[in-house]
Amino acid sequence: MFSDRILEKGSRVACGVQYHGGAYVGWQLQSGHKSSTIQGLVEDAVSVVADSRVRIYCAGRTDARVHALGQVFHFDDPAGRSLKAWVHGVNGHLPKDIRILWARTVPEHFHSRFSALSRSYRYLVINSLIAPALFLGLASWHRKTLDEKLMHREAQYLVGEHDFSAFRASTCQSATSMRNIISVEITRHNDFIFMDVKANAFLHHMVRNIAGCILAIGDGRKEPGWLMSILRDKDRSKAVETAPADGLYLMSVEYPEEFFIPRSSNSFPLIV
Repeated sequence: MFSDRILEKGSRVACGVQYHGGAYVGWQLQSGHKSSTIQGLVEDAVSVVADSRVRIYCAGRTDARVHALGQVFHFDDPAGRSLKAWVHGVNGHLPKDIRILWARTVPEHFHSRFSALSRSYRYLVINSLIAPALFLGLASWHRKTLDEKLMHREAQYLVGEHDFSAFRASTCQSATSMRNIISVEITRHNDFIFMDVKANAFLHHMVRNIAGCILAIGDGRKEPGWLMSILRDKDRSKAVETAPADGLYLMSVEYPEEFFIPRSSNSFPLIV
């Protein structure tokens, strides 16, 4: 499946990685928490295979306890290894809750973050009277009955390019709060509520803050039209609490076709 042809030294390699974020403080390296970050563990594993220190760059940093089905990162191969080695070799040095899914060579102007056209996140909610035992850490739980059709209608106010100041964390370091949401879809399958958001990029905690507001509309705490007013007023203090990290997934990252980046299969049980 993966070529064992040796690459030229300096070749740029893109990889897809899937991870269960429950045990980690997020993607990004943090002082004193290297072994508790996805980036730290993946960089260490890549460096072992390369036999030298390697820095990796991802499509989008995920927060503590957030999962990914289709994260993408890249690095420059300092040793001349095969794509097979960059998948199976790296996986051999990673914990079981982090897996490299694929690797491919890309042009030197490819950048996993800056070349991306869009990112897609899914927020998974179980809407039931009793909290489920089997989805602990994999889904958020909401006891009050949710009106998913109302939630979907109200969420359409967010589509388009807007100032999302009301949905950014106080610690967000982005130079601008302008973002373009391409689509928002909210659907139900039995007790599972799926919130799918696709945008050119996201602010810190943006998806979780959106989810918290949409849930407040869905269970009747807020009236229809309230979400539009929050967006218009650009005031985070007027919104509701940030939704828990449990249930948030980076589903996929889209790139121009010239890079031939594989699409995520999204074939995770009950998250399809």
